[in-house]
Amino acid sequence: MKRNALLLALSAAMCLAYPQAFAAKPAAPAASRLDALLTVAERSGFRQTGRYDEVQQLCKAFQQAYPKQVRCFEFGRTPEGRPMLALAVSRTGALSAEQARQRGLPVLLVQGGIHAGEIDGKDAGFLALREALEGKAAPGALDKQVLLFVPVFNVDGHERFGQWNRPNQRGPVEMGWRTTAQNTNLNRDYVKADAPEMQAMLALVNAWDPLAYIDLHVTDGAKFQPDVSIQVEPVHGGDAALMQAGVALRDAVMDDLRKEGSDPKHFYISFAKTDDPQSGFEDSMAPPRFSTGYFPMRNRFAMLVETHSWKDYPTRVRITRNTIVSLLSQVAEHGAAWRKLTAEADARALNLGNQLVPLSYRTTDRTRMIQFAGYEYTRTPSDVSGALWTRYDESKPQMWTVPLREEVVPNLQVAAPAGGYLVPAAQAAMVAAKLRQHGIVYKVLDAELGKVEVEVFRAEQAKFGVQSFEGHQALAVQGAWQKDARAVGRGALFVPIAQPKARLVMTMLEPLGADSLLAWGAFNNAFERKEYMEEYVAEEVAREQLKDPAVAAEFERRLASDPAFAASAEQRLEFFARRHPSWDERFKLYPVMRSAVPR
Repeated sequence: MKRNALLLALSAAMCLAYPQAFAAKPAAPAASRLDALLTVAERSGFRQTGRYDEVQQLCKAFQQAYPKQVRCFEFGRTPEGRPMLALAVSRTGALSAEQARQRGLPVLLVQGGIHAGEIDGKDAGFLALREALEGKAAPGALDKQVLLFVPVFNVDGHERFGQWNRPNQRGPVEMGWRTTAQNTNLNRDYVKADAPEMQAMLALVNAWDPLAYIDLHVTDGAKFQPDVSIQVEPVHGGDAALMQAGVALRDAVMDDLRKEGSDPKHFYISFAKTDDPQSGFEDSMAPPRFSTGYFPMRNRFAMLVETHSWKDYPTRVRITRNTIVSLLSQVAEHGAAWRKLTAEADARALNLGNQLVPLSYRTTDRTRMIQFAGYEYTRTPSDVSGALWTRYDESKPQMWTVPLREEVVPNLQVAAPAGGYLVPAAQAAMVAAKLRQHGIVYKVLDAELGKVEVEVFRAEQAKFGVQSFEGHQALAVQGAWQKDARAVGRGALFVPIAQPKARLVMTMLEPLGADSLLAWGAFNNAFERKEYMEEYVAEEVAREQLKDPAVAAEFERRLASDPAFAASAEQRLEFFARRHPSWDERFKLYPVMRSAVPR
């Protein structure tokens, strides 16, 4: 009792002497709850990463520890029945998409584990999140934004756990698999959106409309010293004003990382030629199947973070954590201004009709030499493969002088339709489902238009992929839009070009685009010949047509000028079949039209 009284008296005296030190402070989670927020990675000294049940436990634990700042919620289910989880984090009280929208807050979506073997983002995200909530990192940042954290995108792939899932990567001891349980590479799926996981992610994106989407990866490739690449779009393509802001975002994050001891690069750090350091590097604009190509089509920012696979796991997690903290700080400082820029870009997209819009980009041959920190290496003939074998000596740092090609310019450009696109009723259900997945506006015509002036695209050449890619047989076509009069019936779709996602509309519906629905094989039937004329009938038809001097002259010209045609009985007979009334008028006719006027 005397000891307790003495302690109470001492405490009272210290409170009087140092009132600020003992002033009332906001309630903090109990130590046991803080312990519950530690990851398996932290507990193991970053040798290991946890299984997905840890994500489920941490998601709940963060909400329990910070009930006014964190909401843990499910946004989808995987093919194997696992919950896809996200954490909405903010000190503003806005923990739903509607609340964020009403308060005009920027939303930063940070996604880990799209390739579940490259799992740095999961452990780094939980670490950065805890430190931000504790006020140890990005102080005040959560007062000005909502962080939407998806620890693992590819959940089923995450649970295909093994020691050698990433043979070109140092740590953790075990990790997940690159693709989903359906063997889909989610980082090729943003436009075609085949995977249930991608459809859930797009629904999340449509609901929250994030200002920036951060895609956390680990590289493959060679051994060298730089530890991370930071690639942002719009920088090379998309809305011009957003490109300037994209450069500012990228450069600010890279500056923050340099202050933390990293050596970041703004281009993907993989050699232009496999295993050949002297080939150097080239920057590029990713097509929309990738996150950094997709989000600029929505007038939003995307960042691809690629830590270097040969850095150990503690190093990679630290760098990824530093990147997330930098992003929180950048969005806190500039998010309001960047949201204004994206709103202005949305407004400009309403007037995209008749303007040239790039559908693809290329890297020019313009080259500059750069100093790049590598290691001594040798390239010698291999008695196993017969090719050159590159071996690096990481004990001997070496500065390389290598070429960098970084000028990226539009390649294929197409004028947007003045009004929009018309999709016949026969294709409407399939196309409408895809448009809904991306939040694209369209209208179902409730009455037939009759015969109207449109533009149609008939392929002069159509080449199918020789093998399956991501479960699809790709199709590449050559041709051009031409004016025509076509009947448009009830139930057809009209997709206006005057909408904020106008670039995404063109990405999906322009037949020459690398990630169009056509390119992914959605309309392959239209380019397959289904009806034929028997050869003996074609012989008779040919002789009848050759009575026309113009047809005869054209046939002789083709024989003389085209050796392949002359050598092919099939092509020679098809020459006449195409001129016969039985020829399929719809063969190689793209079943989507363009309209000069709104419908």
